[in-house]
Amino acid sequence: MNTLFIFGLGYSASHFAKQARAKGWHVMGTSREAKPLDGIEVIPFDGQSPLAGFEERLKDVTHILHSIPPDKDKGDCVFNLHGQDLEKLKALKWMGYLSTTGVYGNADGAMVNEDSPRHPGSARSRARKKAEDDWLSLNLPIHIFRLAGIYGPGRNLFHQINKGTARAIDKPGHVFSRIHQEDIAGVLWASIARPQPHTAYNVCDDEACEPVLALNEACRIMGVEPPHAKPFDEIAKTMSAMALTFWQDNKRVDNSRIKDNLDYHFKYPTYREGLRAIWEQEFS
Repeated sequence: MNTLFIFGLGYSASHFAKQARAKGWHVMGTSREAKPLDGIEVIPFDGQSPLAGFEERLKDVTHILHSIPPDKDKGDCVFNLHGQDLEKLKALKWMGYLSTTGVYGNADGAMVNEDSPRHPGSARSRARKKAEDDWLSLNLPIHIFRLAGIYGPGRNLFHQINKGTARAIDKPGHVFSRIHQEDIAGVLWASIARPQPHTAYNVCDDEACEPVLALNEACRIMGVEPPHAKPFDEIAKTMSAMALTFWQDNKRVDNSRIKDNLDYHFKYPTYREGLRAIWEQEFS
């Protein structure tokens, strides 16, 4: 039997865990609070102390997904506490690390691919770059997945519009890439079917765009008037420091490798299909 262990049962990883369970896999995963998840053994792990019973729990693990973000000062807790332990796992066939396209930094709107230089601008993204390098230094069947902005059920523009928190920000030429939760899982399954250890993959859909265009599409689907767009310089004055870091980088991300190497076909090639599906699933 395939056994999946997930470090960090967050939004994307939990969805993947449920799919693995539905396929008949044995699934275990960690969480700070160890909240129950149907059919999945949830193990408390705070990233400060080693995982209790590590050797016994992971001795038969065939696949690992790591989705815990690194600390900008202390680094990757799983690497620090268990990196060398993972190298000793005899049954391990595949490991995935969820990183971010933020490792590329700003490209002034130009296209980046997996071979582009990584010049992260924020401390958070610099920690991601170091984590990638740390994992690639080990003798593990590791695959790096650089995720774009994640959206999906429960995490989307419709909720922001309903709450009145959606903001139309006018910054011409400044684009973001996105990826639907379902396509993240799809890419992971495609990689498991075609493992290529020590390979990095950009995980984003086919169309980067200005955020205001995605917001306008969500409003169109809902049948409501979009909020009035305000210049970025005006809204930036009220943004948190973390929010501002997302606007430091302007780039388009090439997803050719997941198509060419993994033969992946997107369920939601752009935000239009993704938003429409979410609306029909959650709100219709």
